[in-house]
Amino acid sequence: MQALPQARRRRRVLPGFGVGMGITVFWLGLIVLIPLAGVFLRAAGLGVDGIWRIWSEPRVLSALRLSFGTAFAAATFNTLMGTWVAWVFVRYRFPGRRLFDAMIDLPFALPTAVAGIALTALYGGQGWVGRWLEPLGLKVAYTPVGIVVALVFVGLPFVVRIVQPVLAEAERELEEAAATLGASRWQTIARVVVPTLWPAMLTGFALAFARGVGEYGSVIFIAGNLPFATEIAPLLITIRLDEFDYAGATAIAAAMLLLSFLVLLLVNSLQARLQRRGAR
Repeated sequence: MQALPQARRRRRVLPGFGVGMGITVFWLGLIVLIPLAGVFLRAAGLGVDGIWRIWSEPRVLSALRLSFGTAFAAATFNTLMGTWVAWVFVRYRFPGRRLFDAMIDLPFALPTAVAGIALTALYGGQGWVGRWLEPLGLKVAYTPVGIVVALVFVGLPFVVRIVQPVLAEAERELEEAAATLGASRWQTIARVVVPTLWPAMLTGFALAFARGVGEYGSVIFIAGNLPFATEIAPLLITIRLDEFDYAGATAIAAAMLLLSFLVLLLVNSLQARLQRRGAR
């Protein structure tokens, strides 16, 4: 009777928990924790009063508000439309489907600066789209709307690729059963489909949001970079570095890290709660 647990212990392919955990902690510390700790240590040299003085500067507050506000708006839009796109790719077969599916990953491979230039040329006053929008009073380039457009472009693949496999593995029998019991299409979506997709949608939102907060290359060309209007926090950090204000730059970076961590922690907590509710 005692040989069975020993056989199970010998059957482990990878090293034990101690070795595996040690390698994991070492690697995460080397790649993630040590650089992040360096940011906070450099900012801590300013003292509490110095850090708060930088965080409370109107220009810094405006840049942080713009970065997090546009990232949230773009991630929300991507969560809705990315789920829709994933639904079409999984549930329907149409000519060119594989081509369109492959195009979703292009923002991963395209340099962000190239994407910013292309979007500026497209939505600028003389662009293919901008020349028709501006006479209607809809200006995109060099406004916060342009920043949202750029973040939607770079963040869409995260939602699609997270939701797509969940949809592919979903049990369609539940949808058919709901239809058999008299549920309408919208009732089936709201009570059967969406509850199974919520964790994946929240994960896609978190990834798109995190990418949007730190995005730089695709934004600076279409934003206009006007202080108190279209200046994002990553650009302000770069400006402070160019001015050799390393402590100020790290203080702004620390604020971005703390705010991003709080938002992602909230999203992960909500995701875990939804998973526990679904398990019941």
